[in-house]
Amino acid sequence: MKKRHFRNYREKRVDNFYFMIPKIQNTVQFIESNIGKYAPEWGIILGTGLGRLVDEIEVEHILKYKDIPDFLVSTVESHRGRLIFGRLAGRKVVAMQGRFHYYEGYTMQQITFPVRVMKALGIRRLIVSNASGGVNPGYEVGDLMIINDHINLLPNPLIGLNDDSSGPRFPDMSEPYDLRMIAAAAEIAGRSGIRCHQGCYVALSGPTLETPAEYRYIRTIGGDAVGMSTVPEVIVARQMSIPCFAVSIITDLGVEGKIKEVSLDDVLAAAGAAEPKMTALIRELIQAAEHISG
Repeated sequence: MKKRHFRNYREKRVDNFYFMIPKIQNTVQFIESNIGKYAPEWGIILGTGLGRLVDEIEVEHILKYKDIPDFLVSTVESHRGRLIFGRLAGRKVVAMQGRFHYYEGYTMQQITFPVRVMKALGIRRLIVSNASGGVNPGYEVGDLMIINDHINLLPNPLIGLNDDSSGPRFPDMSEPYDLRMIAAAAEIAGRSGIRCHQGCYVALSGPTLETPAEYRYIRTIGGDAVGMSTVPEVIVARQMSIPCFAVSIITDLGVEGKIKEVSLDDVLAAAGAAEPKMTALIRELIQAAEHISG
């Protein structure tokens, strides 16, 4: 029985390995059959309460997640679940209006599947946004934080059999976030008077918010902000050699003396108030892309 169980486990893993590429191809074929070969330059993933960036996009096509083969359906109320194709700052983009999370019960491979689809559609750069808790004492609610590094405390999305056509078994992560885009965004923020930091994002599973002891731990290990997303998508994007830029809106504080009870409504309100600053930053970053080499 033990040998049979082990064999079945291995066969199941092999099935997953061999069916990943056909699923990506099937999804891309469905999308292109509905919108044509759009070939977006930029992929954008919008986090909790941050879906209004879509208002800045000259929308050409909208597909609902529930209609796309092998796409998940977001169970978080603030994530609308739409794939938006259009132009932002004159550039062709595909934007996920809502993402998927580990705490929703999905696997890491399911969560990151859209990134692989966006790569197959043609994106050359990825922008990721999120709402996060600030653990750096210098941060305030409503600040932006450009992510310059991360600490992953989630299961790694690359665990399992590897498809070499998607990227190396052991991808380098010495530059998870593109230094040229970070520098350009920091210059834009400074010129625009946007209160913006650079820092390290720590990814946890959620869905509970952190305890005071957990906030202290996150700060001790080098974190400046904490959240429940972003890192899996960035890991998969970097395996496929896609340069990444990520930005957090600080929606609550995990600093001693400033910790208070927080609800989803509080997070959404803080994200909504700061979203215009994030939108301006992303729009100008994309507009400046022709000056960003690499």
